[in-house]
Amino acid sequence: MKKILFVSVHPDDETLGCGGTILRLKNEANLIFWLNLTSGSLDHPFGFTKEQLNKREKTIELIISKYKFDGFENLKLPTQMLNNIEMSSMISQISRIFHKIQPDIIFIPNRSDIHSDHKSAFMALYSATKNFRCSFIKKILMYETLSETEFAPALAENAFIPNTFIDISNYFEEKLKIMKLYDTEIMPIPLPRSEYAIRALAAYRGSRIGVQYAEAFMMIYNKF
Repeated sequence: MKKILFVSVHPDDETLGCGGTILRLKNEANLIFWLNLTSGSLDHPFGFTKEQLNKREKTIELIISKYKFDGFENLKLPTQMLNNIEMSSMISQISRIFHKIQPDIIFIPNRSDIHSDHKSAFMALYSATKNFRCSFIKKILMYETLSETEFAPALAENAFIPNTFIDISNYFEEKLKIMKLYDTEIMPIPLPRSEYAIRALAAYRGSRIGVQYAEAFMMIYNKF
């Protein structure tokens, strides 16, 4: 049994990038945890309403129950504004969660995603994983997030080149059902977060390893 931590910058990242993997690893009797970094607030410049915030909290509670997470942490940093947060503060808060959970494996957002929150989050997350800070971490994998990863500029240094594939054929339909709980994030066909595109990406990644559906990752640290 391993302790596995999935990190989302915004709720829904974890499902888009790792939903089938979360379901599979939980079914394989691992302990699974979820760390979310950002949240809206009533005093946020984007003007979130109380109704919007309550709905998101209820959605998160439902997502936790669907995946059967063994633990959930939410730093509630200001969404869309991570580039305004002092990096050392973010690293410190993330490190606190890492040491509380002491995961063997962590899944984090891709370093080159176009969203500025994802870029800032990656820098803080990866800095917090240094082995002299968190020697218990044995593997680090980056996941892809539809509408963020593939929209990075077409430069070699931004390429998402997966080297790890996880068969989620038995879990894909449940992943899709969970994703639909984020009803405001589902897009119409043919946009990136449509059911059509989510299924197409999973099928394409599955073809790489000869299965119906898969999720793809970049292994960037492997201590095993």
